[in-house]
Amino acid sequence: MSTHFVKFRSNALGRNGEFYIHLADKNLPDFLKLNNPYYKRKAKTIILLHGYSGDCTDWLYNSAAADFSLKYNLNVVMPSGGLDFYLDKKATGHHYCEFIGEDLVNYLRDTFHIAMKKEDTFIGGLSMGGFGALHTGLMYPETFGGIMALSSALIIYHLKDMKPDMGDQTMANYEYYVNAFGDLQKAEKSDHNPEVLYKRNKKKGVPNPKIYMACGTEDFLLEPNHKLRDFFRKQKADFFYEEGPGIHNWDFWTPHAYKGIEYLLNHK
Repeated sequence: MSTHFVKFRSNALGRNGEFYIHLADKNLPDFLKLNNPYYKRKAKTIILLHGYSGDCTDWLYNSAAADFSLKYNLNVVMPSGGLDFYLDKKATGHHYCEFIGEDLVNYLRDTFHIAMKKEDTFIGGLSMGGFGALHTGLMYPETFGGIMALSSALIIYHLKDMKPDMGDQTMANYEYYVNAFGDLQKAEKSDHNPEVLYKRNKKKGVPNPKIYMACGTEDFLLEPNHKLRDFFRKQKADFFYEEGPGIHNWDFWTPHAYKGIEYLLNHK
């Protein structure tokens, strides 16, 4: 495995995008591959999205991303995605979904010759990045074969209840959400909503990616995760949901990232 920091020109952002990558090692010593079925195939790729206020170092330093790469023969890509929930906005240079789903993927293909096929390419994230993984994966169902969403910030369900006089909140104020999602009264019915994207793909006959979701039972985002879980169940989606003791932190995310990656790699 080798680790690289990369800046590259993104048309979607109108500037450089950046990411860290753990590249799977083709020349790993045999004793490190012994009895490991993941080395009987070519390396696959997962893009991991950070949460609110994070950047490309979050998964690199806080998780077991290097072990994900070594254990599962994975190229692990960790981009910086800003604070806008990985959504495309009308303003020039603020197309964050396009940045991940097109510019980043195309750069990985052209430069490293990885993530070449849907079945070899996954996207995952936590909190805001969990929402971003769901949204981006469903926006680009022909690019991503699977989605891992941990403690997803599914505030899309609560935007219509927000008011201009809500004041400065601990994490973000009313103006922030308007800037990210546009008209808050219309957001839930727009393509900002993973439900809308899922149903649109289904109507078009485009197979949706398989999905792994997890959330801690003490997490403040549990209720909206239940809501999306129930939607997927009703749709008879190809997905797996689990929860267990835990709050909104890496003590929950890291072990469930292992579970999520194994689900994406092994579920047929």
